[in-house]
Amino acid sequence: MGRVEKGVNCSVLNCGQAAERSISESKAKLATDLEFSYSNKRVYLCRTHYKEWKKDSKDERETERARWN
Repeated sequence: MGRVEKGVNCSVLNCGQAAERSISESKAKLATDLEFSYSNKRVYLCRTHYKEWKKDSKDERETERARWN
């Protein structure tokens, strides 16, 4: 049972919603528009901020995937 299932809150500053996803701190830094409160090696995101992160980091993630192929 992970922290998300236990009910941890979103790591984005000034957001108190329940987290639905967790990503690594290095992947979280790909999105420059979001500001996180770093406490661990994991960053927890609610549904709305996860969608924002996906949109902001799309180009960087595609470039990273292309490196491995």
